[in-house]
Amino acid sequence: MKSVRPRTLIIAALAVLALPAAAWYLSIRPAPAPAATFATIGGESVSTASLRGKVVLVNFWATSCEVCTKEMPQLADLHRKHRGRGLETVAVAMSYDPPNYVARYVQKNALPFRVALDPVGAAAREFGDVRLTPTTFVIDRQGRIVKRIVGAPDFAELDRLLEAKLAERT
Repeated sequence: MKSVRPRTLIIAALAVLALPAAAWYLSIRPAPAPAATFATIGGESVSTASLRGKVVLVNFWATSCEVCTKEMPQLADLHRKHRGRGLETVAVAMSYDPPNYVARYVQKNALPFRVALDPVGAAAREFGDVRLTPTTFVIDRQGRIVKRIVGAPDFAELDRLLEAKLAERT
């Protein structure tokens, strides 16, 4: 049996420790938002490029997702609270969500933000192949994704993040 030199063990240990640190760094480093275009249920076409200069919250959801429908009133409250300072919210219905269900939900709940349909899943693919709902992205004024949240957000934490990003100037 061959003995392992201490130097080799140290290098191996450093490599093992460096991988999680690198993954953590890459997960918090802002990445450019994709060049996506959303088709709203109102017939409007909205692109991420057209929203540059604003803080944008993009929420992928479905009417069949209980967590999604439960969080919608809180998303609406956040939108109302911050829209005057430059927050734009786009709720993107997943490709499997029937458009008439989405339209009925939006009307019944009087959602105060843009709601888009993603009938072929193009927007979901652009945002990293989103498959789980809800998935929420926060995009800063420079057009960078600064936060990705899978599942229900901690709304107090999300509010603080939005406050901080809205306070920043381009």
